[in-house]
Amino acid sequence: MLTIADVWRRRWCAALFLLVAGAASAPAHPLGSSPQAVERVTFPSADGKTTLVGYVFKPAVPSGTRVPAVVMMHGRAGPYSTNVKNGGPYNASTLSKRHKMWGESWSALGYVAVLVDSFGPRGYPGGFGRHTINERPDAVNEVTVRPLDAYGALAYLRGRSDVAPGRIGLQGWSNGGSAALAAMEVDAQRLAGTGAFRAALVFYAGCGLRGHFDAQSYRPYATVLAFHGTADEETSHKLCQRFVERSRALGGDITLKLYPGASHGFDDPGRQKVTANRSASADARASSEALFGRILADQPRR
Repeated sequence: MLTIADVWRRRWCAALFLLVAGAASAPAHPLGSSPQAVERVTFPSADGKTTLVGYVFKPAVPSGTRVPAVVMMHGRAGPYSTNVKNGGPYNASTLSKRHKMWGESWSALGYVAVLVDSFGPRGYPGGFGRHTINERPDAVNEVTVRPLDAYGALAYLRGRSDVAPGRIGLQGWSNGGSAALAAMEVDAQRLAGTGAFRAALVFYAGCGLRGHFDAQSYRPYATVLAFHGTADEETSHKLCQRFVERSRALGGDITLKLYPGASHGFDDPGRQKVTANRSASADARASSEALFGRILADQPRR
């Protein structure tokens, strides 16, 4: 069966993916020989007012099969390639290489993956530049708004006939990683009222979370695995260390893996010339596959 390394090796760089040969094996459910076309869908955010756009990566599995699923939350640059000029097109053909790579990899492993566009439906399809956190409108707030988008996507997936509703994970990058952290907090899940994620993967998030949890404790309701490079030029790994340590002291099931010398966006295909990024990317990908394989894929079908 294909492993996540096999998919990336064919699409990007053989040398990089030899690093993950022999990583955790793929989930034990039927896999297709090639990814299907990306499907554009719409569904409501749990904010009760926004119709979101999603891009679904589907595995080729027999009709009637229910498989695990992943909700993917983009970073501050949005889901599309930074090469897209103002005016677009903003669609499945212009998704960023990183998001396409992850979506196709999950689908090749037998997961349904949906990439949520939080920005386009709110008038910001091109996303935001570096260090603009204080300039971004509250309509796309990663702590109070975007977690509701994640739960809207969760409800959408739970309603699909090809998804096992109790086996859905969450993945986020940077700004979307912050949204994933906020979404996994115990009170956020209760407020959303749309079910629960089984686990979350958080890549180089801004762990300050706009001070939202400074006066109260952060504790996730399910397993969270976070990744951060020590040479990150956008978000602080030290802040995330402190954040995770405080949560773990309260019994939170959250772990942070640090990668010496790795930058922000270390898993981006365009950043693999940096040795530390290649190493971090290989380890984070294998760890992600292993966690979701254990928590999502190994559960009985429902």
